[in-house]
Amino acid sequence: MNKKSVLFLAFVGIILFSACKDEKEDITNDVDRSGAVETSVTVTHLNDSSDVLITKHIVWKNYTSFKTIYTHDTIPALGYENTTGENVEGETKDVRVKKDYEIFITVK
Repeated sequence: MNKKSVLFLAFVGIILFSACKDEKEDITNDVDRSGAVETSVTVTHLNDSSDVLITKHIVWKNYTSFKTIYTHDTIPALGYENTTGENVEGETKDVRVKKDYEIFITVK
């Protein structure tokens, strides 16, 4: 390989490496209440076979809550899992608990 090829491959490698950063520029702790839709998603356990997915949207306009929209959907429960629990004294014990859903949100 000649010197130009090595430099080119090094440059491409640096560009690709810097593009793979796991930066989370769009994550925020504050809602821009001048004009935004704030969304929260929770899952609560209903019974052994069902959970409830609760979605809440707050529409903000001019720093005022314009509208709040709730949806409740029944979804199948994931069953149980065995894990280790700890009480306030620091004692650990094997316990059986309901599995929780993982929540992933895609925004376009």
